[in-house]
Amino acid sequence: MPMSGYREYQRREFCKDIQCPIQLELEAEQDGSQAHEALRTICKTDCKYTTYQFHHWLIGKGYLIVRPETQAR
Repeated sequence: MPMSGYREYQRREFCKDIQCPIQLELEAEQDGSQAHEALRTICKTDCKYTTYQFHHWLIGKGYLIVRPETQAR
């Protein structure tokens, strides 16, 4: 749930913004097709970008990473 006055990160926003070559191929394929699912597997298991790059992209775009001080276990 977004905080008032803020918006949440949208799925694949990073990938689209940096024009990831896998994302570009993914957009050219029909959802659910074999080729689309094969490309999704690359994203899930063999992303070409690091969490470091993603984290710094978030910071550069003004995103905040927040969580409640206490979490239910």
